[in-house]
Amino acid sequence: MKIISFYNNEKALIKKATEADREAQRFIYDTYSAKMLSVCRQYVRDLQFAEDVMINGFVKVFKHIDSFRHQGSFEGWIRKIMVREAISYLRRKQFVVFDDELFEYKAADPISFNEDLDAERIQQLIDKLPEGYKMVFVLYAVEGYKHGEIAKMLEISESTSKTQLFKARRMLQEMIKEQNRIGYGTH
Repeated sequence: MKIISFYNNEKALIKKATEADREAQRFIYDTYSAKMLSVCRQYVRDLQFAEDVMINGFVKVFKHIDSFRHQGSFEGWIRKIMVREAISYLRRKQFVVFDDELFEYKAADPISFNEDLDAERIQQLIDKLPEGYKMVFVLYAVEGYKHGEIAKMLEISESTSKTQLFKARRMLQEMIKEQNRIGYGTH
C-alpha cells in the first residue's frame, strides 16, 4: 500500500495535480469529495445522481486545474464547478422550469426553522420545492449568490430570480408551518 505524502502547501499540491500527478489528484479528491457531494446533493435529489454530478465535476476540476489563479480559495473554485455541473445536469434532464409569473415583489418573511428539524429534514423540505424554486433558493440562500449572478448563471431575468426565491421561501414557510402543526398534534 502506497502512503500518500502529506501536502502542506496548497500551491505545490495544485502544481502537482496540474502535472497529472495521480497521488496529488487523489489527495484533492479525498479532501474535498465529501463537501462537494453535499453541494451536489443540495441541487440533485437522488444521491446516486448527485454522486455522478460530483464525479463529473471532479473530472472538470482536474481538466481545468491549470486555470485556477490562486485568487480566492481553491475550495470555493471547486465548489463553483460543482454548482455549475449540477445546474447543467438538471438542464440536460429538463427538470427545471422557471415560473415567470410577474407579481409585485416584496421581501418574504425570514424562514424560522423549528429546532426539532435537523439538517436532513430541512434538506427533505427543500427537495420538495419545484426545481426552479429550489435552484434559485440554494444559489441565493446557501451559496450566497446575488440575483444578478443567478440570472446570468441560469439564463433567466433578475426579476425571475427574485420571483423564484420569493415563491420558494413562501412554500418552505408553508411546509414548516405544516410540520409544526403535525408536530404539535393540531392537525
